[in-house]
Amino acid sequence: MKQMIDSHAHLDEERFDEDRDELIKSLKENGVSYVINPSSDMATSRRVVELSNKYENIFAAIGIHPHDAEIFKEEDLDELRELSNNEKVVAIGEIGLDYYYDNSPREIQKEVFRKQLELSHELDLPVIIHTRDAMGDTYDILKEFEGKVRGVMHCYTGSIEMAENFMKMGFYISIAGPVTFKNAVNVREMAKQIPLERLLIETDSPYLAPVPNRGKRNDPTNVRYVADMLSNLKEIQIDKIIENSRENTVKLFSLKGVVFDD
Repeated sequence: MKQMIDSHAHLDEERFDEDRDELIKSLKENGVSYVINPSSDMATSRRVVELSNKYENIFAAIGIHPHDAEIFKEEDLDELRELSNNEKVVAIGEIGLDYYYDNSPREIQKEVFRKQLELSHELDLPVIIHTRDAMGDTYDILKEFEGKVRGVMHCYTGSIEMAENFMKMGFYISIAGPVTFKNAVNVREMAKQIPLERLLIETDSPYLAPVPNRGKRNDPTNVRYVADMLSNLKEIQIDKIIENSRENTVKLFSLKGVVFDD
């Protein structure tokens, strides 16, 4: 099997504190050459940059998750600009809207989302989009920035119709562990229809571990199960899924110096 990229994993999370170094150093021998590590607030934005500086196989994304929109300050944008000067920072994310938990008021979520989309346009960096129970508003706001921003719908579980709308705006669709869940019939039907040239794969570690490891701590080595499910759904070789997803990831995030020892 060819070497993979996990396009979204939170290796800075405390659940990796006990074995982070060992895990990251062992990724390649377990089939994962590179990982994109997004952040959720200013503290994690700093942390993921430090992590990417320490490990050659880790890239960073910086930004403020909708859960933390309420604690956003204008000066945070200045610090994000400064952090973006690091060559290992490849995206703004994860950002977006979350109406499931509503940890921050919706109007504030929208305001902070727009500010970070403006920042991504200014810095010419792609965005990693989180949306939960907020698909319509997410689409409407991204539509305001059509032609100005590019990016990926992370851990996408929405309809194929909405996926097509996002793809028309130039976005990629990233599939994660839920595609393997027993009751995720609609997610599998959607994933089956995503064209290879728009497809990314991810784990969203330490969350959403795929079958057969559901319920356990997730890590980037489990991205193989996502690729395997997509291979079965599309009835094509798993290497084709891996090749296309990593090519798309390298292109979207303008990854420099990546090499795959297949």
